[in-house]
Amino acid sequence: MKNIFFLCLFLLALSCTRPPDYPIEPVIEFVSLSKNTFSQRLGGADEITLTLRFTDGDGDIGSADRNRNNEDIIITDTRDGGPEAPNHLVEVPPAGANNGISGEIYIKLLGTCCIYPITGPDIPCEPATTSFNRDTLIYEIFIKDRAGNESNILTIEPIYITCD
Repeated sequence: MKNIFFLCLFLLALSCTRPPDYPIEPVIEFVSLSKNTFSQRLGGADEITLTLRFTDGDGDIGSADRNRNNEDIIITDTRDGGPEAPNHLVEVPPAGANNGISGEIYIKLLGTCCIYPITGPDIPCEPATTSFNRDTLIYEIFIKDRAGNESNILTIEPIYITCD
């Protein structure tokens, strides 16, 4: 009987633990890339999976409305500063009474073109005709929640593109 009392007391204490204290702005951190090299391909026949970990104190990540105009995931190619195709997070339902959430995001990065030096004769998305046979791609990424709060900006480790 004494053991049951202590078990109940332990379970009660466990159920009253404080929720994580996350800021209301999303926070992301790099976890991994499935690989760090892909072939130059327009239309993305080759792909890499990027894994990020996130937290959000008010739990308003993503949206059930896939037709809305806002992007949830903003990915920028640092070679030319151009944004990638719009990315959308599905709504993450908060668990329990408290709205702080955490989890992982998996993003499929599709193959892209090499950007050749301006002095070279090569044309983007065409095989290299010079000694420039590999390009280095670095993405910057951040996410926005439904309230418009922006996360920290991550610079993802280099991805190498074979240009032939």
